[in-house]
Amino acid sequence: MIVTGMLLKANEARIVTLDGSRATHSLIAEKFNKLQLPKNPTQEDVAAFSQAFSAHCLANKVDKLVINRRATAGQGAGGAGTFLLEGVLLATSPAEVSFAHPQTLKATDRRAGDSKQQKPTTVDLGKAYDIAYEGLE
Repeated sequence: MIVTGMLLKANEARIVTLDGSRATHSLIAEKFNKLQLPKNPTQEDVAAFSQAFSAHCLANKVDKLVINRRATAGQGAGGAGTFLLEGVLLATSPAEVSFAHPQTLKATDRRAGDSKQQKPTTVDLGKAYDIAYEGLE
């Protein structure tokens, strides 16, 4: 199974794509790790974002997209940028879309942290890796 994990943060999406299962998996498409929208996007900007992501999904035969669950209220609540990105992905993703809650990510990391040897060292890519890992079976 090929799973793409996306960390939505402001107007950008950090992307990690994994192939395999939780026990044995590998990183694919390592050069493709970030998509961005301008702060005030036009229709053309959104279309370009959507086309770039769809092309990634088709080129890598992505089966599932997992996105970080946005906070809807309180401190650290998702802003307009993440809301817009989430809507575009839900409307245009060629792959099945699911969400991963931050508490689930922490629990999985405590339970199965040993099997995450390929986790990128960059903080945002590491979080995207954790999100993708949630989608593996």
